[in-house]
This record gives sequence, C-alpha cells and structure tokens, in this order.
Amino acid sequence: MIPLRPLFLAGAALASLALALPARAAEPAGKAKDVGPVSYHRNVRRLFQQHCQGCHQPAKPQGGYVMTSHADLLKVGDHALPGVVPGNAAKSYLVEQLLPQNGKRAAMPKGKPPLAAAEIDLIKRWINEGAKDDTPKSSRVAIDAKNPPVYKLPPVLPSLDYSPDGTLLAVAGYHEALLHKADGSGLVARLVGLSERVQSVAFSPDGKLLAVAGGSPGRFGEVQVWDVAKKRLKHSVAVTFDTLYGVSWSPDGSKIAFGCADNSVRAIESDTGKQVLFQGAHSDWVLGTAFSQDGLHVVSISRDMSMKLTHVATQRFVDNVTSITPGALKGGLLALARRPLPKQTQVKGVDNAMHVYDEVVMAGSDGVPRIYKIHRTVQRVIGDDANKVRQFPGMPGRIFALAFNKDGTQFVAGSSLDGKGEVRVYNANDGKLVSKLENIGAVYAVAFRPDGKQVASAGFDGVVRLSDPATGKVVKEFVPVPLKK
Repeated sequence: MIPLRPLFLAGAALASLALALPARAAEPAGKAKDVGPVSYHRNVRRLFQQHCQGCHQPAKPQGGYVMTSHADLLKVGDHALPGVVPGNAAKSYLVEQLLPQNGKRAAMPKGKPPLAAAEIDLIKRWINEGAKDDTPKSSRVAIDAKNPPVYKLPPVLPSLDYSPDGTLLAVAGYHEALLHKADGSGLVARLVGLSERVQSVAFSPDGKLLAVAGGSPGRFGEVQVWDVAKKRLKHSVAVTFDTLYGVSWSPDGSKIAFGCADNSVRAIESDTGKQVLFQGAHSDWVLGTAFSQDGLHVVSISRDMSMKLTHVATQRFVDNVTSITPGALKGGLLALARRPLPKQTQVKGVDNAMHVYDEVVMAGSDGVPRIYKIHRTVQRVIGDDANKVRQFPGMPGRIFALAFNKDGTQFVAGSSLDGKGEVRVYNANDGKLVSKLENIGAVYAVAFRPDGKQVASAGFDGVVRLSDPATGKVVKEFVPVPLKK
C-alpha cells in the first residue's frame, strides 16, 4: 500500500542521529580502523544512489548496466563483463570504471568528480567480502516502469502542471509523474523514476520535456528530465541528501532551478545536468523558485520567511525582495509563481543598472497572497516594504500553491486548514476575488490551463478537480492513479 504522508515532512533524521551518537576518538593518521563487514544496504547502496544510479537505472540503463538492485549489479552490461564479481574486486568491471586508467581520470561517474579513495576502498572491501546483500525484506520492493507503484488508496498529490499546448496535465504521484489528458479523460503515461517522493513537476517552455524534482528523504535528492514524446528519461541528477522542491524552467528552456532542504537554491543545464548555480543565502528549506522573464535572475522563497533574488551568471545573491522588517511576514513562504507580463519594460534599479520589470506572487503560512516586483527601484529604508505591489484577501490556513493564467491577469491559489481546502481565483490587477471552490480536501497543488478556461487542483485526498475559474464550479474530478481493488 502506498503510504499517505503529509506534505513537506522533515528529512532531518540524519542530523538527529548524528547528535545522538557518542563522539569517537580520532584514529591516528594513516591507520583507519575497519569495523566489521561492509553493509551493502547501509553503506554501498548510498554511494551508488548518489553517484551512479542517475545513469544506471531501469529508466536509463546506460551501457546496458543497471545499478538499482543487488541482483543487477552482478549482471553484465554492453561490455560483456560482470560489474561485480563477489569475492574479487580486481575482476569487477565496476571497480575498474571507478579507478584512473593509463594516466587518465576515472571513466565513472561520467562527467562528474571521481569518487574519493575512501569510498572506492569501501566498495572494494564489500566486493572482496563476498558482495553480500543485507537489504531487509521490507526494502526489497522494486519499483520501475515494469513494476509501477501499486495504489490501494489515492496518494497525496503535491504538484500539477499543464503542458504549454494545453493537451496534457502532469500529476506528481509516488515514485512517478503521471501524464493525463488535460480534460481528465484518460491516463497517457506513467513516468516511473528513482525518487520515492515527487514534490514538483514542470513542463519546459516548449512542452517537449518534463522536469521532476523530489528524492528519498534523508538519502538523496533528484532532478529528473523526461522526454515527453518518447516517455523516456533524459537525465537524472542527484543533488544533496534530501528531497528537492519548487522546480522551474528558464524562459529559453536551457536551465532548471530548484530548492533544496539544505537551504540552498540551485540550477542545472537542462541539456547536460551540469550545475550552474548555487546560492546559500537562505536559512531554511527553499520550497519555490522562478526565473525572471529575461532568465538572468532566479527568485526563491523559503521557510525562513524571505524571498531572495539571485543573479544566475555570477551566482550572486542580490537582495531580499520582501521586507526585512521583523513581523512583516508571519510564517514561512511555501508558494511562488512569476507573473507573465505583456511587455518587457525596462526599469532602473538602485544599482543604476537597467532591468526587465518583473513581478511574482508569493504566499505561505499566513494565508495572504502578495504580488512583489523583484527589482528594487528605491533605496532601502529599514521598515519599508517598497517592492510590494498588491496584497490580496487572506485565505483560511496556509497557501501551498499558486499559478497564473497565461496573460497574467488572474492567478489561482490553494490552501489548507484543519484537513479542509479551498481554491480561489483572484484578479491580479485589482485584487478582487473572481471565484471560490470550498469544502474540499486540503489543497497542495494548482495549475491554470493555458487557454485560461480551466483550473486544476489537488492535494491530500488524492483527487484532481477541474473547475471553471469564472465560477469555481467543478466540471470533472478523478483519481489520477490506478487503484487496486
């Protein structure tokens, strides 16, 4: 059965464990002490998840070799050599690929820094000790395209996104992203990947690719890039040791930004998976990102009650977009969306540089949506909130999701309070309420269909609701995952 988990659960078990363990005396230099046999499940598998499985998994078996299960490790790939030979690391092709050969750097991990000597030694020890599989029975369930998740109850749905042409609706599930026809009439594809928790899905500007951000709490974070037409995994990039959030695309589709539970904002190249941005100015989890219209900046929101602006090319933190006045924002920020504006008007910032005028809507724990311009045009004064453009009537509980319509005249917001949810559509220009959908389950995800005539919402009860943004009336609802009777 797929567990029903509340959204945004902490993945900080490792930190708690580290505090609980007694300190060990440092070993003398050069005399590292071996303590018992190496565990595949606890030690070796973690290294493979972080460094190898992005390219060697059922959805992307590079070199014909899969590394997501113990049984697969013992098989041969395209080179017709066994990856792991139990009891003999010297004859294991996997080890050969991790070591420098003929004065050249190690072949694997491809395009990434080589594993540390201590990590390679750990793998070699495990192989020489017999390459035993100590995976508990409870962890032996394999989930991939051939063995997709089995649902006995609808799962929590944390993210939705329409394709730019309005024909598909991507839904975040357990271990997968599901592609549905936009009218809810049928399931088109199940994109099953490594990450247990899928937190965010977003189509590329041209609709050809789907970015998926998530991970396995306390173990690894992952960005997946899927080819929508071929339903094939293009990239899997492992980042940090916890789940990722708030994925977004640059306007030209060349970069993908996302937030991390290590308090950082990052971005990768969509073609190569190479990291091109790291910003560590936040002091809590980063849950949302958005590129500026010209793609030169990234806006990020965090549980630390701040919205920050970062210059992509230099990876430089520029400014706090929101007020730094204590008490101006009551609680962390959970949702963010950039406003599509018809003209790229130039404005002069306080740095005397000309910037494209940009606005975003953000919200969070206090349930109040606010629109901000991202570039400061007046000198900061302690206590001001000069970047704020407009504040909207508050919603019950916390706002977990925001999305604009295509022309930026309206936006939809989803909230949750005491297990009940609400969806509201606001007029972005005058702040008035357009429509309201009440008495539904807690809402964690919303999306505006590109033609502006339909809103999708979903959340804790696992039901996708399609509603009329003008009236709030539900026109269709469906469970996006196949349920086992």
